[in-house]
Amino acid sequence: MKIPVVKEVIPFLVGVLLLFGGGGAAFWHAGCPITALVFAALAVIFSGYMLYFFRDPARQPPIDPTTALAGADGVIAGIKEVQEGTFLKTDAIRVSIFLSLFNVHVNRAPVAGTVKFCQYYPGKRYFTFEEKSSDFNQHSSILIEGPATRCLVHQIVGPVARRVVYWLVVGQELQQGERIGMMKFGSRLDMYFPKDDVEIVVKPGDRVQAGLTVVAKIKNR
Repeated sequence: MKIPVVKEVIPFLVGVLLLFGGGGAAFWHAGCPITALVFAALAVIFSGYMLYFFRDPARQPPIDPTTALAGADGVIAGIKEVQEGTFLKTDAIRVSIFLSLFNVHVNRAPVAGTVKFCQYYPGKRYFTFEEKSSDFNQHSSILIEGPATRCLVHQIVGPVARRVVYWLVVGQELQQGERIGMMKFGSRLDMYFPKDDVEIVVKPGDRVQAGLTVVAKIKNR
């Protein structure tokens, strides 16, 4: 079965091939065949990992306007009640997902709705399992306003992550589970929901998949 990859893999793949492929060729011409073979093997290994990391498997989200889905693959790192005064301007519940270097890193919309805001913010590079990373790390903020609730998504950069990207424009209409962006080389994704709108159905330690796992039920208000 063919698993597609996102176009963001191209510069990384080219870099790996130039670094290890070029190094191998140089050692081969210098009369060091064993070292050249080592570099060639590294080129194959790292190229394979890049294709694996940037994979984008097809998924069929369980479209249900009464639920909110995970925005990323990974492990639920925390669930916390917070005051979100910038975008939601209300008491909120934050669901945090930690991504390892082996998770799919393509992010998906937790709810259907309209993109009301999206922007990248510079900041620190604390480890994403630290509480302060939610407030101080580099991140992208994406606000999705649906018919039943709103969802604020933060794509958060960690010390290993190169950056986060979103593929959205303000005013864009999203389907639940639609691709919205990706995080490169391990990060954290926070989803904020108005506290009175949702009932969280996951717990810390649960493994989730973007666009597939239900993380919350939306209350009928």
